[in-house]
Amino acid sequence: MIDRERIWTGAVNEPYRRGGSVGLYDTTLRDGEQTVGVVLSPDDKLEIARALDELGIERIEAGFPRVSEDDRRAIELILGAGLAAEIWGFSRAVPADVEALVELGVSSSVVESPISDLKLDALGVSREAMLERIRSAVSFAAGEGVTVAYFGVDSTRADPGFFDRAYTAAVEAGAREVVVVDTIGVASPEAVAELVGRTVELVGPDVPVHFHGHNDFGLATAAAVAAVQAGARWIQGTINGMGERAGNANLLEVALALDALYGVETTLRLELAREVSERVRQLSGYALEPWKPVVGETLFRRESGAVASQFHDPPSIEPYSADVVAAERAIVLGKKSGIDSIRIKAAELGLELTEEDERALLAAVKARGAQKRGLVTDEELADLARALHG
Repeated sequence: MIDRERIWTGAVNEPYRRGGSVGLYDTTLRDGEQTVGVVLSPDDKLEIARALDELGIERIEAGFPRVSEDDRRAIELILGAGLAAEIWGFSRAVPADVEALVELGVSSSVVESPISDLKLDALGVSREAMLERIRSAVSFAAGEGVTVAYFGVDSTRADPGFFDRAYTAAVEAGAREVVVVDTIGVASPEAVAELVGRTVELVGPDVPVHFHGHNDFGLATAAAVAAVQAGARWIQGTINGMGERAGNANLLEVALALDALYGVETTLRLELAREVSERVRQLSGYALEPWKPVVGETLFRRESGAVASQFHDPPSIEPYSADVVAAERAIVLGKKSGIDSIRIKAAELGLELTEEDERALLAAVKARGAQKRGLVTDEELADLARALHG
């Protein structure tokens, strides 16, 4: 759990703290790789799996072996890596998919099937036929010794009565866990809480409920928090929120929000979050917003002169200590700098300036920042300082 002295949110969240803990299930290697243009080799996936394990992720979904030979090979490598995390597979409600997992020695897997009428109609499959597929695949997997988490695709848009029938059928067939799935990211946090809570009641206390959400309306983290509040015991997501369309719930953000704001512990080591995020980003080949929560490069950098005047007092300008995520605090210079910015940076660089120098240097820095439409580097600052005296 995060040291509360390093969280500076005040008392506003105290009425909503619930305590307890929740498990994190990572699907970066499967759902995350569905990000457009991302291709991860088996060796890439092994490296990411090792990083996730060190990060403290408890369950790693290694992939879907029937997708390709590369996915199958990646699962083999990850299973043989001796990781502390549980290694899970992914399967459709199709016996051949389950057989591929059993051949590889995967002992736990999601088994998925669509359950919304929108999906069923698109596939040309009736409700009754889908129920039979669910029963057949889940019972086959359970009979082979696989721990099954039933995953009802598009469950947030499913008819409530059929949702209940599908999940009941899966549990009766041998599913030991179930996943509420917001496939298209359409559910508000309140709706997620209602559906997760209803599912917890439906399957009973001995069947853990997961939540798997997407971020199409920018609410994946909030929905994940709502799911935990409603009784979900596992949250599924990815590193950096990568995934189809707007991506999945970002497990790094979810873990920070749950622990810092709600007192819900996870096993995630937040001090490694930025390192793992960056490596996954490099291997995947995409860019991240510099202001992204938890891992953004500008989170603890300050250009504003008004903020720089308070830089000596981190709780006055930051919601939590940079140490929580092993980030470095820094003053940077540019168009928005103030006199305190110049003083802090000059002291950092060992520049001796008079008050007149400081004012002149501030004007020069603002002009340079506006001209280049960016930040003024330390080297440029030193050149500007030298230019003050010819």
